[in-house]
Amino acid sequence: MRRTGFATTLRAVAAAGALLLVPAPAVAADARPAAAGTEVTISPVDLQGPAISAVKVTVKNTAPERLRSLKVSFAGPVGWAVQPGERSVDGSLAQGQSAQAEFRIQVPEPRAGFRIRTFTATATYRGGDGAGSATGTRTQRTGEPVANIVAAYNAVAITDESNTAPGNYDGEGNSFSAQKLADAGLTRGAEVTALGAKLRWPDVPSGTKDNVSSAGQAVALAGKGSKLVFLGSGVGSGATGSATVFYEDGTSTSGSFGFPNWSFDPPNAHGATLVASSNGRNRPSGYGNAGIAYRIFAHSIPLDPAKEVEFVVMPANANVHVFDMAVAP
Repeated sequence: MRRTGFATTLRAVAAAGALLLVPAPAVAADARPAAAGTEVTISPVDLQGPAISAVKVTVKNTAPERLRSLKVSFAGPVGWAVQPGERSVDGSLAQGQSAQAEFRIQVPEPRAGFRIRTFTATATYRGGDGAGSATGTRTQRTGEPVANIVAAYNAVAITDESNTAPGNYDGEGNSFSAQKLADAGLTRGAEVTALGAKLRWPDVPSGTKDNVSSAGQAVALAGKGSKLVFLGSGVGSGATGSATVFYEDGTSTSGSFGFPNWSFDPPNAHGATLVASSNGRNRPSGYGNAGIAYRIFAHSIPLDPAKEVEFVVMPANANVHVFDMAVAP
């Protein structure tokens, strides 16, 4: 059903109460329970809006005791209307039995770019596994991640001392000196080994985009290992955030990390590791601040070592600047 009649349709669904609950012989094959115990799974959501999409939530009793007084609620992204807010199930479910609750969700017109949508369903009950409640989630994406971190570069951190004007690493027109970074071993395209990972210093001309000022970008990355290592530095003292790693099997893990300020935080702030220090920096008026160290760090988040990485969603904090990232064994 398309946009016409949204409000009328939603009111009609709300009036239907619990009538859309039907017994289900099995859990939907493509949905994943969020935790052990009572299983709550969500059917695929049609994201081709504007439309009202039907969504089925399946609750399965996995415990010997009968599950009763079951109520199911469902929610989508913030601002997406759902009807009804909750459904109730009469009777009870024996071990291995399932029930389905159907909801309607208003899907807006698609937006350009990569998006991850999260849907959540919660069951409350008596009996069953005795936990009293269980939650299931489903994530779906639209669009594609950028091909690699170079394609995500959106800021200029490195300039030549003969032309400092393009730089603006810190929001005040300052930048790293390409000459002083080279003195510290960070030449264009150089291999950098840190925290067990082999990374690459930006292989682009000075004065061009060479790093990612993090803003939730999704970046494709392949590999399998124990941790994901980031090479970067921070602006301000709050350069921290959470990155989410999505695997080929559709699952994901998240981890928090941070970088010290490029010039004055302790080198181990936020648990980071110092990689290199350069002498001074480039200012809009030219090279200056000799004798002050401007630094590059490494930090990591854990991975599921049994799974192949597909892409990474960067932190939503522009003060976190990333030059490269790589999977470490």
